[in-house]
Amino acid sequence: MSRRLTRPLDLALLALCLLALPLLALAQPAPHAATPLAKAAPAGAPANATSVAAPQPRVLVKTSDGSFVLELYPDKAPKTVANFLAYVHAGFYAGTVFQRVIKGFLIQGGLFNRQLQPKPTRPPVAIEADNGLSNLRGTVAAARAADPNSETSQFFINLVDNPRLDFISDQSGATWGYTVFGKVIEGMNVVDAIGNLPTGPQGPFTADVPRPLPIIESITELPADAVPPAATPAPAKPGAAHPAG
Repeated sequence: MSRRLTRPLDLALLALCLLALPLLALAQPAPHAATPLAKAAPAGAPANATSVAAPQPRVLVKTSDGSFVLELYPDKAPKTVANFLAYVHAGFYAGTVFQRVIKGFLIQGGLFNRQLQPKPTRPPVAIEADNGLSNLRGTVAAARAADPNSETSQFFINLVDNPRLDFISDQSGATWGYTVFGKVIEGMNVVDAIGNLPTGPQGPFTADVPRPLPIIESITELPADAVPPAATPAPAKPGAAHPAG
C-alpha cells in the first residue's frame, strides 16, 4: 500500500485517539477524591486515614460517697452543655452538695454549699427540653425554677424512668419539662447509693435533705482520649450508713 493512501488513515486514527483521552479522564475518579460519606483526614494523618466523629465530652464527678462519670450531649443541648462546662472549668462545683434526694425519683445538687447556702451563679440559659431526649434512668438534666428559662448550675440525675419530666409543649413552665443533656456512663451504683440515703428537713428545706450530705468534691472534664477511671463507692465512714448501690 502506498504512503499517500495510508497517511490520511493514520491521521484519522490519531484524531480518534486524541478525542478519546478526555472521555477516559472523565470516566476515572480524580486522584485522592473522597467518597460522599468520608470525612477529610486531619493534617499529618496517613494518606489512607479518614477522620472519625469527635467523642462526646465526659466529666468525672467526685463526691464524698464515690465517683461517677457523665457523658454530655452538646449536639442535643448545646447551650445547656456549654453552661454546665463553664461551671465545671471554673471549679464552681467543688464544695457544693446534693441537697435533694427523693428515693425512686432523683437526686439533685450543684448550687448549695455545705451550709445549704446558694452560691452566686452565672446568668440563666434558655431551656432546650424540646431536644428529643427523655428523662430516663441515669440521664442528667438541668434543674430550674417555674420559669422555663431559669437554668443555672443545678442539675439532677434520674434514678428511674421519669417521662413525666419530658417536654410536652411550650405553653407553660409545667409543660416545657426539663432539659436532658447527658447520661451517667460509669458509677451508677454511686448515684443509687446517694439516692438511698435517709432524708429529712435541714436548713431552709422542709424535707428531702440527705443525711449525711453528699459533698461534690470536684467535677472535672476528662481528656477526649482518656479511659475513665473505675468509678467506685467511697469507703464507708465510721457511723455513716452507705447502702449498696
